[in-house]
Amino acid sequence: MSTRAYLEVGAKKVFACALEWPGWARAAKTEDDALAALAEYVDRYRPVADRAGVRLPKSAADDFDVVERVKGSATTDFGAPGSPDVAADQRRLTKASAARLADLVDAAWAYWDDVVAGAPASLRKGPRGGGRDRDKMAAHVRDAENAYAAKIGVAPARRDTVLDALRAARSPMPASTASGKSSPWPYRYAARRIAWHVLDHAWEIEDRAR
Repeated sequence: MSTRAYLEVGAKKVFACALEWPGWARAAKTEDDALAALAEYVDRYRPVADRAGVRLPKSAADDFDVVERVKGSATTDFGAPGSPDVAADQRRLTKASAARLADLVDAAWAYWDDVVAGAPASLRKGPRGGGRDRDKMAAHVRDAENAYAAKIGVAPARRDTVLDALRAARSPMPASTASGKSSPWPYRYAARRIAWHVLDHAWEIEDRAR
């Protein structure tokens, strides 16, 4: 059974994102390489799915069904999946699908917390993350979560209120952002972006703590 994915295509980078698996997204210079990177990370993502109580098939990375390509931006090329304009995200959510989103985001946060708790304060230096050590990276993730939560109308950004908003979602889009000054994100995209950010940095810490 194929895993549905979409590609966010920038000028310099391409993100391959598993459509229904928030946090499972990787980037490379070409479409084929991005899909290969996505496949390579399936076993690193699997503990998140397990923690959420959502079965990730053993064959999940064997074949990807690319259902959509979206235009990337400077954010894509900088290194983040930055396009909220995924047509598949405009579907209404059921109670079950909304709960699944929330459970996977919650599991990504729990995974991040465990990684941070077990990491040394100083990390091996390298090009990823600008050489941030553990505490600066944790502060960066907290700051990003505030910005992401505002995009689905949640302020102040507390994890429980974000999860409540995801579980309560039925319309694909929130009515407004917390500030009212920017465009809201679809709930599905917000869940993928939140989970991707914490997992990308969790995996970075794991790699740089070795």
